[in-house]
Amino acid sequence: MLRTVAVTIVIGIAFFLAQHFHFDRFLHPYIWYILVFFFGLSFFAHRLMEIGFRNNREKFVTFYIAVIVGRIILSLIFIALFLFKGLSDSFLFITNFFALYLFYTCFEIYGLYRNLRRN
Repeated sequence: MLRTVAVTIVIGIAFFLAQHFHFDRFLHPYIWYILVFFFGLSFFAHRLMEIGFRNNREKFVTFYIAVIVGRIILSLIFIALFLFKGLSDSFLFITNFFALYLFYTCFEIYGLYRNLRRN
C-alpha cells in the first residue's frame, strides 16, 4: 500500500507541475478527481487482496476476480456520472481516465506478481 501512496504522490506532483508550467493542454480540469478515484480503487483492491491472502489462499482467485469486476463497475459508474453531469471536453476526460486506469492496473499487477513470487 505504501508503494501505491508513493506513486500517487509522484503522479500528483507531475500533474501539479504540468499545470503550474502550463503544459496541461493534455490534462482535463477534473484530473484530480480521477486521481483520487484511482487512489480509492487501489485502496479497495489492496484491502480485498489482504483479506484474500489472510483467510484462505484458495479464495485468493475469487477475491482477485471480485476486485477486477468491482473496478470495472465503479469505473463505468464514475465515467457515467461525469458524462451525465456534462463535461467541457469529454474525449480528453475519457483519455485521461483510461491512461490512469491502465497505469494503475499495470502497477497493481506488478505489485501482485511481486508478492506472489515472494510467497
